[in-house]
Amino acid sequence: MKPQAIARILDVNLDRAREGLRVLEEWFRFGLEDPTLSGECKAMRQALAQWHSDPLRFARDTPADPGTRLSHPQEEQRRDLSHLLQANCSRVQEALRVLEEYGKLAEASHWVAPGLAKLAQDMRYRLYGLENELLGGSLRQRLSEAHLYLVTSPVPHWLEAVEKALRGGVTLVQYRQKNLSDSEKLRDLKLLRQLCNRYYALMIVNDRVDLALISQADGVHLGQTDLPVPYARQLLGSHKLIGLSTTNPEELAQALTASVDYIGVGPVYATPTKADKPASGLDYVRLAAQQSHIPWFAIGGIDTHNLAQVREAGATRVAVVRALMEAPDPAQTARLMLGELLPQGIPALSQIDRYHD
Repeated sequence: MKPQAIARILDVNLDRAREGLRVLEEWFRFGLEDPTLSGECKAMRQALAQWHSDPLRFARDTPADPGTRLSHPQEEQRRDLSHLLQANCSRVQEALRVLEEYGKLAEASHWVAPGLAKLAQDMRYRLYGLENELLGGSLRQRLSEAHLYLVTSPVPHWLEAVEKALRGGVTLVQYRQKNLSDSEKLRDLKLLRQLCNRYYALMIVNDRVDLALISQADGVHLGQTDLPVPYARQLLGSHKLIGLSTTNPEELAQALTASVDYIGVGPVYATPTKADKPASGLDYVRLAAQQSHIPWFAIGGIDTHNLAQVREAGATRVAVVRALMEAPDPAQTARLMLGELLPQGIPALSQIDRYHD
């Protein structure tokens, strides 16, 4: 074995793990304002620092390291906050695995004291759980801040309509297209993913967990006859979002005990989008306002003309299809609807536009 090479491997991966932990720590501290998790990341950094001894640092030879000149396009861009956080979770996990394996060699040869490999192993397992908490927390925080939910429909130039709605302040988009092949849907989802990344909006796929996974969507929306929630959660993992449609008090009660992140409540009014569903009415909206402890969106025939009634019934979040997809000016319509939904009014245009400038 080459002690110098082992020392350099340990040195670079101690640096890599500590740097990645600091990125995560800063988001817990300033983004989520969570002192417990930010403190945990700090404690892990400090624990690793105790193993970063001078002999390991002195083995460093940055000018002669070929790895400093290697890069990959995925390392040079971050499409959104979730991508940034996930990349740094993976960075830490990979570095800890290297420390665990090469630490065993170093300990067996008495180049380092016993304990590094076990510490790296314990931290790596904790990072798996921390990743779920971090990414799930980030998506759920964004979900809690979403008040206007756009569901797509197959209108001409549908993607242009979506972008205009995003410019108006929409932060949550569900892709729903019924009469296309899977390859056509994946083509659409690739374009929609790029658009949602540009505007820092959540992207949800209707019904199809498989397409949600392939397209790297933020979650899936299920109907009552779609894949049962437990199976969807098993496939998606704990950090992705799952929404569930409900149409009556019984379905609402069941949804509130399921592993879902948000609920659809409706159809409030009769709508051709759900022609086979009778209107649930405003009384159902009032019930959801009283009983739901998770985000919920009133949906079904809601537009600028009846939004005030839905708001008075207790809804602070609504999902719409035709009101935006078929609007003459989706951006202006979105701003009007958000002005009704948000007590403080719509965000300043500089806030809405900052993601695509």
